[in-house]
Formats: sequence, structure tokens, C-alpha cells
Amino acid sequence: MKNNTLNNTPFIEGKKYFFRTVTFHLVGEVATITGDFIELKKGTISWIADSGRFMNAIDMGTLDEVEPVRVRGGININSITDYFEWEHELPRTQK
Repeated sequence: MKNNTLNNTPFIEGKKYFFRTVTFHLVGEVATITGDFIELKKGTISWIADSGRFMNAIDMGTLDEVEPVRVRGGININSITDYFEWEHELPRTQK
């Protein structure tokens, strides 16, 4: 895992995060960070339509509505309102 001190971000390549932005939530593993963009690793990304009870989501990895995708994707750092380390298996089943 490589800390991204060059871009002055708290994110670490190879770590998994739950991101909340101004419009949606995502979970995934950070592949690279370039400028203001975090690229998430292909096959690790899910859009979280409903996280359910937040403590259960973050502490136990329980999510109510999940839409996994297989392609690479990214997120603009400026759109992130908060984030949490994801210490669970990444969801890969639609629910």
C-alpha cells in the first residue's frame, strides 16, 4: 500500500473505502490517485443506493441496496463529503 503524500490526500492506494459524496455513495479499492481523481480498481466498485443503518454499514459491512459494477471507475476528490475505511469484503452481489 502506498500513501499518497505527493497529492496531499488521506487516501492510500490498495485500501478500501466507503465514500459519501454530495449525490451518492460508493465502496471500492483505491487503485491510483491522480490530481483530484481517485481511480478505483476494476471489479471492486459498488454504488450504494441505500446504506441502511449507518453504524451497521460501517462497523459490520451490512448494506441494504448494492449495485456492483465490473468496470474501472473514479471519483473526484472535491465531491467527497466524508469517507470511512472499509474493513469488510467488498460487496459483489446486487441487492
